[in-house]
Amino acid sequence: MKMTHFDTVIHAPNRLQICAFLAPLEEAEFKVLRQELDVSDSVLSKHIRQLEEAGYVKQRKSTVDGRQRTWASLTRVGRKAFEQHVEELKRLVLFQTSEP
Repeated sequence: MKMTHFDTVIHAPNRLQICAFLAPLEEAEFKVLRQELDVSDSVLSKHIRQLEEAGYVKQRKSTVDGRQRTWASLTRVGRKAFEQHVEELKRLVLFQTSEP
């Protein structure tokens, strides 16, 4: 049986949404993430920093048309952690719905 893991770093609602949004993508621009989550720059920065400190997200900065832009992507470790967290959520839901 495959071990799953409930990850408290990922589980916070905004961080879970960040991981879910990034999972099917190579990367996403900061402003797109901010719009998708409907949060302020500071809130998004805080959550990305926490994911980055855990090794789950990396950021890339670049200048485009004279403006600094930031992109975020899940690391290999982050993808694995997110997949395991989702599997654990599924297991918990199935366990709860199978109880008499």
